[in-house]
Amino acid sequence: MENNIITSVLLFVPLVGAMLVLLFPQKNAPLIRFWGLFVSLVTFVVSMVIYTGFDPSVSGFQFVHKIAWIPSLNITYYLGIDGLSILLILLTTFITPLSLISSWKSTGHKVKEFTFFMLLLEVGMLGVFLSLDIFLFYIFWEAMLIPMYFIIGIWGGKRRIYASVKFFIFTMAGSLVMLVAMIWLAVYASEQLGSFTTNLLDLYKVGPNVPHNIQSWMFLAFTLSFAIKVPLFPLHTWLPDAHVEAPTAGSVILAGVLLKMGTYGLIRFCLPLFPQSSIQFAPYISVLAIIGIIYGALVAMVQSDMKKLVAYSSVAHLGFVVLGIFAFTEEAMQGAIIQMVNHGLSTGALFLLVGVIYERTHTREIADYGGIAKIVPVYATALMFTSLSSIGLPGLNGFIGEFLILLGTFKSSVLGNWWFAVFATSGVIFAAVYLLWMYQRVCFGKVTHDKLNKLEDLNTRELVTLLPIFVFIVWIGIYPSTFLRLSEVFSNSLINYIMKI
Repeated sequence: MENNIITSVLLFVPLVGAMLVLLFPQKNAPLIRFWGLFVSLVTFVVSMVIYTGFDPSVSGFQFVHKIAWIPSLNITYYLGIDGLSILLILLTTFITPLSLISSWKSTGHKVKEFTFFMLLLEVGMLGVFLSLDIFLFYIFWEAMLIPMYFIIGIWGGKRRIYASVKFFIFTMAGSLVMLVAMIWLAVYASEQLGSFTTNLLDLYKVGPNVPHNIQSWMFLAFTLSFAIKVPLFPLHTWLPDAHVEAPTAGSVILAGVLLKMGTYGLIRFCLPLFPQSSIQFAPYISVLAIIGIIYGALVAMVQSDMKKLVAYSSVAHLGFVVLGIFAFTEEAMQGAIIQMVNHGLSTGALFLLVGVIYERTHTREIADYGGIAKIVPVYATALMFTSLSSIGLPGLNGFIGEFLILLGTFKSSVLGNWWFAVFATSGVIFAAVYLLWMYQRVCFGKVTHDKLNKLEDLNTRELVTLLPIFVFIVWIGIYPSTFLRLSEVFSNSLINYIMKI
């Protein structure tokens, strides 16, 4: 059904909420915080209304809203949701209010501006997942950079300016290359269809027919932009700096949602638009993904800063997702999509927990801790639970995604070698090493500093932030079909389409 306005409502609730924040007096920080939380919760409720009306048996887009925007160029305001975007939209609307609650005490200055940028960031993220016009998609893709740049640059750590500029330049550079490829594709489509168009569904019909040598360049341009965002080795260097310097809420959003835009872009654009090139380059990209899995894990092992350790774990975990995407099997694609959600939950919770202890001690150095399990048992339990989830313990969410990716990679006819799965499996072992070793040094042994004896355990606000994430960690681990069925038809139809070409 076209022109279902609820997708636009989902987009405009946080946008209007952000604009209204600017009308609040700066001195009324508690009211601003409550308003930001209220707006993000209303956005979550709207996303749940969409979820209840979503039909997972339909392979196309649902809740479509299409309006002519720039008729002379055939550019439309075109939104829609399918089995890929529904999970990421729910993740976005779920993580945003939790991020705002986590920053209740830690963001003490410029609360109005912080709330404004957080809501604006939510608009950008939702816009990326909803857009079915590549021009509209590009606007949201770029617009999302601005609030994240300010969140890191204003509320970040000591090297926040360096980190925010590096984040901006890396992402912007990739985006401009992608813009050239978008224009190139749209112009080529105009020759084939008789009119210029940026409609993604029209471009899906044209992309596979692009001459192979041109298609390869277009594919590489799109892939470069998305690989920077993932980030895929060796384009990952901006991520540890951005994570370490960002405030807790920024790190949670960055890990929880922003990184998924890279993997989302690979699935939404690269695979269906350029299927022949996707298969051609799949072994090379998979090698980079496996290098990222092993390299990210090994570098995480030697980190002395808890936040940097979790940041490098993201490089390793997102390597699994990229491997699953380019294995071109239904199991691996399902695993990649659910692993995007799993990483958002597990790593988001890890950053929340690192933020909690940092607020109390003002240090993230692992060496400054030790023996805190006796002092803050609830915190230690939460940290262990989240670490096991990130490792991929059976019964928790991480296991499902990694199992499906490894199974699909093992069966992959495109990769054609079971060694890809063998090397990727080593990343699971390394994850256990660096996370459990960090846990041992932080929570067990002797208490290294007297000030640690005064540590307070998790308070009600922090528990309210963490418990919803823990519910989904267990839910996905025990009964994943609730979530897998949403993307099953999409995954199967995409893989069947590509393998037939």
